[in-house]
Amino acid sequence: MADENNSLMEKELNKDIYEKNEEQQTLVEKKEIDLPLVQITEKEKVIVIPKKENYDIIDALKLVSPGTQLRDAMEDIARARKGALIVLELTSLSDVVEGGLKLNCKFTPQRLFELSKMDGAVILSEDLKKIIYANCLLVPSPLIPTNETGTRHKAAERTARQTKTLVIAISERRNAITLYYYNLKYSLRKTEEILNRAMEKLQVLDKQREIYNSLIESLDTFEVTGLASTSNVASVLQRTEIMIRISETIKRDIIELGNEGNLVKIRFKELIKNIEKDSRLVIRDYLDSDRYYKDISKMNFDNLLDLQKVLEIIFGKKEEEIIRPRGYRLFDRLDFPKKDVEIVIDKFSNLDEIFSATLDDFEKIFRDRETAKFFMEEISGLKDRIIIGKRL
Repeated sequence: MADENNSLMEKELNKDIYEKNEEQQTLVEKKEIDLPLVQITEKEKVIVIPKKENYDIIDALKLVSPGTQLRDAMEDIARARKGALIVLELTSLSDVVEGGLKLNCKFTPQRLFELSKMDGAVILSEDLKKIIYANCLLVPSPLIPTNETGTRHKAAERTARQTKTLVIAISERRNAITLYYYNLKYSLRKTEEILNRAMEKLQVLDKQREIYNSLIESLDTFEVTGLASTSNVASVLQRTEIMIRISETIKRDIIELGNEGNLVKIRFKELIKNIEKDSRLVIRDYLDSDRYYKDISKMNFDNLLDLQKVLEIIFGKKEEEIIRPRGYRLFDRLDFPKKDVEIVIDKFSNLDEIFSATLDDFEKIFRDRETAKFFMEEISGLKDRIIIGKRL
């Protein structure tokens, strides 16, 4: 069953994390820029500008998600088989815009639809509240490289790259909507398609949550009995990282779905509840967090599915061995002030030593016998509940 599940996960994530998806295309990857960012001087010389900002297409998707007025207008234009160029206003736009009608009127989907019947581009205010210009000619520098062939899409791509703003191109022949944002390109998918894919990924995430819960219960038992191993810890962190990577693809779907994704959002939040918090506590119990996050981020999905490789990258060895937790994760469940719990953990080397400590030991720490007694009762009760299988 686990192999079946891993196969399904691999298929889904290979689509959404590594290949993105067939309809999403990026002109550059986030690591490197294939096509140089450019600034055009008066003599039309190209100056390469190092990438400084971290642009993400998600920022653009939020502006055009279903339920927004801009998305309504875009879909009306596409359904009517009309073409359009829509640009968000920036001060740098003056270098690439010629002519047009200055309107400076309130933005409504109906107005944008009517103005799109003109040949030129429509310029919207950055806050999307006003239509600033209509029927404008976009004249970005032809020295900016482009992968597009159509006149409209070439102008959109070059304008986005030169001005670092969002440009939306709607194709009248293909009935397609394409976003150009800085050096990124994204073809909007149909809502039904996104919803179906999101539901499929939620099913995978649901199964992963079941496996994760079982692994956490086992780790609880092994920790309170002093039998936790590096393999137990690696299994939990492996499953956590798998869920986090699936979650990232679902988050994008939810943003792109807008108000059509409310049910997906509710179920998604249920499935990932406390995942990242528990993960941080597990890491704090056993590992150096900075090194862990650096190492795990380098693992591709194929290696992540191999527990031996996860074990090796986390602990530096494939051999399984007993390991002692500090106690941060388990004691996070106690009905006891967090600062006092931290003091106790700092006084002992590991969880086993804390469970073996006497009332006198805790009295020395808290300087109060009643507090020490209450703490002992709390950790004793926690241990008993875990051993008899009643998780909090």
